[in-house]
Amino acid sequence: MHTPEEHISLNKYISSTGFCSRREADKLIEQGRVSINGKTVKTGARVKDHDSVAIDGEPVKGSKKARPVYIVLNKPVGVTSTTDPKDKTNIIYFLDYPKRIFPIGRLDKDSDGLILLTNDGDIVNKILRASNNHEKEYIVSVNKPITPEFVTSMSNGIPMLGTVTNKCYVKQEGNKRFRIILTQGLNRQIRRMCEYLGYDVMKLTRVRVMNIKLEDLPSGKWRYLTNPEIDKLNDLVATSTKTEVAPTTSTARKKESKPKPASTETKRPQHTPSKKKSSFKEFRNNNRKK
Repeated sequence: MHTPEEHISLNKYISSTGFCSRREADKLIEQGRVSINGKTVKTGARVKDHDSVAIDGEPVKGSKKARPVYIVLNKPVGVTSTTDPKDKTNIIYFLDYPKRIFPIGRLDKDSDGLILLTNDGDIVNKILRASNNHEKEYIVSVNKPITPEFVTSMSNGIPMLGTVTNKCYVKQEGNKRFRIILTQGLNRQIRRMCEYLGYDVMKLTRVRVMNIKLEDLPSGKWRYLTNPEIDKLNDLVATSTKTEVAPTTSTARKKESKPKPASTETKRPQHTPSKKKSSFKEFRNNNRKK
């Protein structure tokens, strides 16, 4: 996999095994859960060809990269898009998938809808890169009637977190509901944008990420991406540059984007986890009955 005595960054090494993304690897290192040759290491550590890397005491074998798994989940409200084992509402406990996978990006605990999970660290790095301008589409319900001024302001950019949001596509779809397509990933961006204009978000559902659509996937259920979806996804990120640092909430992008229609693909049959886990099982089971 690597030439003899080649030194590579620890987070890159962990990502290359398919265990998690570089950003998740950085978190594991910061939490003191990663060791090299039995010694806990800090951020910035490097790995040699014959070093033994372990996470929570379990060896990570770089010679056996996990087979890529690509999953789309309709995340219910109340599930946290983190892999932190201390958080019993985390998405990994909820999904209970038999292989190690991790979410691509985040979806707020009080939001629902489409979130992708995978064990392909490379594609995660490409999708999360700030300059890639990959589209994410949401349906949002607010607490009072939407005005033309609201739509115009949301479309043209809102001051927040020391910057101004990029221009984006916004379309009113009801008295108190609108559709928005973003290419940014600022912290709680839509909620902050609405709040700036005097609106409270009552419901926020992500319905698309790039070419992957939520469509009629029930809340709490998941499915594998189809081969055409995976091929298209790889095409969309083919020119993306991998990065060790995910986008920050203070990074403003210069490019503007226009909405593009996503292709419709045939879905595989839905799957439900077969195994229950942790004190979170009651919440998880309630969602599965919907």
